[in-house]
Amino acid sequence: MSTSSDARRSRGSDCAPVKVSFEFFPPKTDKMEATLWSTIQRLETLSPSFVSVTYGAGGSTRERTHRTVERILKETPMLPAAHLTCVGASRAEVDAVVQDYWDLGVRHIVALRGDPQEGIGTAYAPREDGYAYASDLVAGIKAIGDFEISVSGYPERHPESTDWQAEIDNLKRKIDAGASRVITQYFFDNNLFEAYLERIAKAGLSIPVVPGILPILNFDQVVKFSTSCGTTIPEWLFRRFAGLDDDAETRKLVGAAVAYEQVMDLVDRGISDFHFYTMNRAELTFALCHMLGLGQGETARQVA
Repeated sequence: MSTSSDARRSRGSDCAPVKVSFEFFPPKTDKMEATLWSTIQRLETLSPSFVSVTYGAGGSTRERTHRTVERILKETPMLPAAHLTCVGASRAEVDAVVQDYWDLGVRHIVALRGDPQEGIGTAYAPREDGYAYASDLVAGIKAIGDFEISVSGYPERHPESTDWQAEIDNLKRKIDAGASRVITQYFFDNNLFEAYLERIAKAGLSIPVVPGILPILNFDQVVKFSTSCGTTIPEWLFRRFAGLDDDAETRKLVGAAVAYEQVMDLVDRGISDFHFYTMNRAELTFALCHMLGLGQGETARQVA
């Protein structure tokens, strides 16, 4: 983890309120559903800006995503954002889902191209009767209702981007189509995130960019997934978890420490919005938010 400079600390001392959002995935079993709702009940006390619910590859979790979003909307004070992708459905089918969300009262969608139905690592081919790319999906959503739309961003480039110009051009298309926020892929090197912000600013794009933070619950799983999605695992992070394969309690402590260091370094750099990939578990995310001053009788603290 890089050491913050005095200049970065001065940027983080502007008393910006900390805001957080959380990501969940729809449960597959009754046991997983019980875990999710236990997590939701604990995290809702932190008054997040919104919570998002993911959408499986090829639309495989469409109905479960919808049910989870509907329950959050009806049974909690939180504002749900429904993930939606281009794959696995025609434009008419996607439009029907969007209209259904609007009628339900959902006003925020996370619009993504989505992974190929065959899985990450296979070539993406747009469906002839579907939305081809995220920018097309954003425009289609906007044509149906005045949704708030979040889109993805990649501090290390999307694995399929040929270069940074292509990456930024694609982001610009999503913004021009109506996107209002970027939520990034998770990362562990904050310098990469800061460089990403600089590239966006240099391109003349003006949009909130929220860093995606992944508190590490299972390091081996994170390494495996990061290989496929293009996220770099720094050498120092391997050293932190080395020798802990049979020591679950210490792994939890190390995971909390790593995430805390990353978040506070970003605070020092002037970042005040965070999106936590919770993996449907409350412990680490709740602890991080508590250390940020949330859940202590106030909805946000002033960054000092």
